[in-house]
Amino acid sequence: MMGMTENLARFIVQTPSTEIPAKVRHEAVRSLVNWSGCALGGAGHPAVTVALQALTPFTGVGRASVLGRHERVDALHAALFNGISSHVLDFDDTHPDTLVHPSGPVLSALLALAQHHPIKGGDFLDAIVMGIETECRVAQAAGKAHYNAGWHVTGTAGVFGAAAACGRALGLNVQQMTWALGIAATQAAGLREMFGSMCKSLHPGKAAQNGLGAALMAQAGFTSSTQAIEGSRGFVKVMSSEPHEELLLAEIGTRWEALNNTYKPYACGLVIHPIIDACVATHASGKVAPGDVEHIMLYANPLVLELTGKTRPATGLEGKFSVYHAAAMALIEGCSLSSHFTDAAVHRQDVIDVRDRVKVQSIPELRVDEARAVFTRRDGTRFEHHVEYALGSLGRPMSDDDISKKFLLLAQKVLPLKDAELALHVCWTAHTLANAGDIGDALSIGV
Repeated sequence: MMGMTENLARFIVQTPSTEIPAKVRHEAVRSLVNWSGCALGGAGHPAVTVALQALTPFTGVGRASVLGRHERVDALHAALFNGISSHVLDFDDTHPDTLVHPSGPVLSALLALAQHHPIKGGDFLDAIVMGIETECRVAQAAGKAHYNAGWHVTGTAGVFGAAAACGRALGLNVQQMTWALGIAATQAAGLREMFGSMCKSLHPGKAAQNGLGAALMAQAGFTSSTQAIEGSRGFVKVMSSEPHEELLLAEIGTRWEALNNTYKPYACGLVIHPIIDACVATHASGKVAPGDVEHIMLYANPLVLELTGKTRPATGLEGKFSVYHAAAMALIEGCSLSSHFTDAAVHRQDVIDVRDRVKVQSIPELRVDEARAVFTRRDGTRFEHHVEYALGSLGRPMSDDDISKKFLLLAQKVLPLKDAELALHVCWTAHTLANAGDIGDALSIGV
C-alpha cells in the first residue's frame, strides 16, 4: 500500500492536463504575471545585489536569467536570486489559509529550469499548478502550529512546491517524484525570526534552489525515504506539534488550492492590508487631516500585532512589518506604494509623528482581511472606517487588469515601457510558447 508521500507523487506526475480545470490554469497565469512583476520590482534591491556579489564567483555556465538585470548564471543560482528578488518587496501572492507565498519558490525554480531544459508553455502551466497545489497542501498538513512555532512556511513548504513543479516538468515517474519530495523534505527551512531582514527573502530563494536540485537529483537516481512527509520522523511530525496530515490528500484533484490564492495590492505584510485600506479611504474622504489627529485606534485580528508589531522600524524591510508605519504612511499619502517601505521612508519625521499616535487592539472576532479604524481629532471629534474585506482578499480580489497594472508599475523600475508591455504579453500568453524559457529572456535586460 502506498503512503501519503507516494500518493502525492502519483497525483503530481500522473494527473493529465485535461483534468486540470481551465480556471485553475488561468490562475497559474495570474500567478506568473504577478510573480514576474514582483521579481522585476525587486531586481535592484540591495538584498539581490549583495547575494550576487557574494555568490557570482561560484556560479556556473550562464544559461538562466537574473530577472530585471543583465546577469546570467546557472539554473540553480538563478532560482536562488530570482526567489530573493520576487519576495524581497513582500509584494508577492499569498495563500491566506496557510500564509504561504506560493509562487516565489515554484516559479523561481521552474523558470530557471525552463532556460536550462526547454519546457512547452502548456506543460509549464501544468507544472505551476502542481507546484502550488503541493506547497499549499504540505503547509496545511503541517498545520497552524508549524507557523506558530516560528517556521516560515514559505521556506519550509516552498521547497516541496519547487520540487513538485520541476519534477512534473522533467517528467519524473512516481518513484523519482517520491524521492524528490523526500530530498525536498530534508532541506525544509526558514525562521520567522528573520522577518524584517534580508533573510526573509532568502527563504523562497533557497526553497527554489533546493527544490530544483531535489528534482534533478531524483531524476538521476538519488534516493530518499518514501514516507518523508508522514513518517514517524518525517516532515509534519517533526516540524509541527499539531500536524494534520489527513489534509495532504483531502479532496485532491477536486479542490484546487490555486483558486484560494490572493494577490497583494500593497508591498507589505498581508495582515496590514485592511488597515491600509481604512487609512487610504479616510484620506480620500477629506475628513481627517494627518496633522489634526490626536490618536488613531486600530482594531484588527491578533495576527496583526504578532506579525507586524514593530513600533519603531529602523529599516525599510522592518517597515513592511510595522502596522504603525504602514498606517501612518497611508493616511499621509492617501495610497500605499513599494517606495513607502524604504530606509528613508521609515525615518521621515512627518511619518514618525503620526506613527507615534497609532495604537492597535487585537480583536479575535475580526478576520485577518478585516479591520476597523477610529481617528480622534484634536478637537475630540471622531471618524470611523470599517473595512469588511481588504483589497486583494478572496472577498475582494484583484482583477486581471489590476494585476497587469501592478506588473507595469513594478516592471518600469528596470525596463522601458515598451519592453515591459512586451514582457507582460509574453507572460499572459505563456501557454502558447514553444519554450517557456522565453519568459526569462523577456524579463531580462540586454537579451
